[in-house]
Amino acid sequence: MKTNQSKLWMTTIVAFLSFAAILTGCKKDDYVEPVSVCPVVVSTNPLSNATMVPLNQVISATFNEKMDPATFSQASFTIIGVLKASIPGTVTYNVSDSSMSFTPSGKLALATTYTCAVKATVKDLKGNVLQADYRWAFSTGPVLAPIVTITDPLSNATNVSVNKVITATFSIPMDPLTMIASTVTLMTGATPVPGAVTYAASVVSFTPTANLLPGTIYTGTITTGGTNTDGTPMQANYVWTFTTGTISPTVISTDPTNNTSGVVLSKIIRANFSVAMNPLSITSSTFTLNQGTTAIAGTVTYSGTRASFTPTLALEANKMYTATITNGATNVSGMPIANNYVWTFTTSSVSTPAVTLTDPLNNATNVALNKKVTATFNMPMDPLTLTASTFTVKAGTIVVPGLVTYTGSTATFTPNSDLLTGTTYTASITTGAKNPAAVAITNNYVWNFSTGATIIDVPGAIVLGSAAQFGILAGVGVSNAAGLSQIINLNVGIYPGLRSSVTGFPPAVIVGGAIYAADDIAPPGVAAMLNQAKLDLVAAYLSAEGAVSPAPATVSGDQGGKTLAPGTYKSTSTLLIQNGDLTLDAQGDANAVWIFQVASGFTTVGGAGGDVILTGGAQAKNVYWQTGSSAVIGDYTSFQGNILALQSITMNAYSTAVGRMLARNGSVVMTSTNTITKP
Repeated sequence: MKTNQSKLWMTTIVAFLSFAAILTGCKKDDYVEPVSVCPVVVSTNPLSNATMVPLNQVISATFNEKMDPATFSQASFTIIGVLKASIPGTVTYNVSDSSMSFTPSGKLALATTYTCAVKATVKDLKGNVLQADYRWAFSTGPVLAPIVTITDPLSNATNVSVNKVITATFSIPMDPLTMIASTVTLMTGATPVPGAVTYAASVVSFTPTANLLPGTIYTGTITTGGTNTDGTPMQANYVWTFTTGTISPTVISTDPTNNTSGVVLSKIIRANFSVAMNPLSITSSTFTLNQGTTAIAGTVTYSGTRASFTPTLALEANKMYTATITNGATNVSGMPIANNYVWTFTTSSVSTPAVTLTDPLNNATNVALNKKVTATFNMPMDPLTLTASTFTVKAGTIVVPGLVTYTGSTATFTPNSDLLTGTTYTASITTGAKNPAAVAITNNYVWNFSTGATIIDVPGAIVLGSAAQFGILAGVGVSNAAGLSQIINLNVGIYPGLRSSVTGFPPAVIVGGAIYAADDIAPPGVAAMLNQAKLDLVAAYLSAEGAVSPAPATVSGDQGGKTLAPGTYKSTSTLLIQNGDLTLDAQGDANAVWIFQVASGFTTVGGAGGDVILTGGAQAKNVYWQTGSSAVIGDYTSFQGNILALQSITMNAYSTAVGRMLARNGSVVMTSTNTITKP
């Protein structure tokens, strides 16, 4: 019984499928198999009954399945237009998107209805044909004459810059081949203006070969020779006029003024203009300085309405100099000064000291609270004249207590404590500051700077306070056993140790810093400054030792060959960097911090391995090595970070550090040709 029922159902299914295949015309075989899908056009471009179709339209039809490319040819598609004429073109089939394309051999006709037909001869990959020709129609647009919609300059515009590029924008895309010098012109009266014509994105541009004349009427013309992409010309010539400006910039003041005498040898020569100038026109060729016929080398800068000439070398005493601004200097509209502007001045008969650089710069903002204020002179100064009375820092009328020191040609003011947040300070060097020949600076030198509104600390960083100014800070001794060791842009300090406990300087040298010892009597206040630095070091040491955020990760033994992310790392005994380099990866965070809490000794081996490598934007200033006893930086080690040791620190031969060697109670020893650089 069940067998007969199964046969009955099978017979019924076969009959149904056969009937469906007959209806669709897509029956593939006589045996039972799902019936093939007939090919069908599912979309066209242009759509059926579309209007305003471009004359360069490529016609396409997309199918519901992959088709047999071999069935697509000139005969498989027709497009009929005016007078029922068939349009010639090329038929292609795109396998990737199952579409057929027809590219007409020429442009379609304007305002014409076209009828398209995909012939029923095209087949899918199984041989199933399109059941009937697929037809649709569309229309091209009427004749559209292009018009100019806007010009720059506008018609009748005045005070137009003499370096203006003239443009005109069209209502529709134009044929670039018709946008040429014969159809786009600029005239002054009957005289053509030479220039280059370019076209892009419906905008034609005319760039004059040279600047236009000031105070002159110009006429722009676009002729009917300009056509759109369909070949339709403008209905009439488009003509407009504009007038260039007449106001030339002028030099309204100079420093020094014309015929000034006694000018300091460090003088920066400046000229102020009546209007904003084109910075690109203010150069060493348009702003010059000469001593007689000799050109003076220098750097030219421009800001606001002021040009500055900074001589490369100090000027010579008792000499006349000639400064010149040429008419190559132009305002932002391209208008030059009417004539070369020339003035002269004579330098002082003696070399006058002057401040050439300050740190912070004048009007600097967000200055660090532990900032040391410096002033650099153009010549060596008498150190005895640079004191707390001639170099001051004030917050309003309140004098900031601090220590004034001098080395090289730079005076440094070190505040006794951090500056206040969000405060404007005024620094002054008075005329009491003199060079060794007792020649004073000409005028008081005054500048301002402001601290940040909030304390800017790197998250998680250890605050070194005034100890941050030292590359070496030791308790009982500082020594350089051999070689030309260097401490760069940092000071060396010892407290409570005495200057007699600082040895090996030279051959060791300090670049951009000085040595301070507890028994120094000049300048006044050194002992107090060192005592504060030592207190700040102790506070930083305890802060690093007790850091708990983020929670310390336990490490031990050799860290060589490892890569560590930012964080706090705690060793309950000694710590080594020996078999390979230790890499600290900031992972793109320039403020990333590492704190190493080492209960006992810390040693690097160096040489073939044992360096500290920074990557991912890591900075040495944000790496802290708190050591419960002493630290040894091995031979040839390249080290990064700040060591805060309870006892001593030793740098073995040729080891270098970007950071600080800060020993609370012991000594810092450099054995041979070591370098410590400010991080």
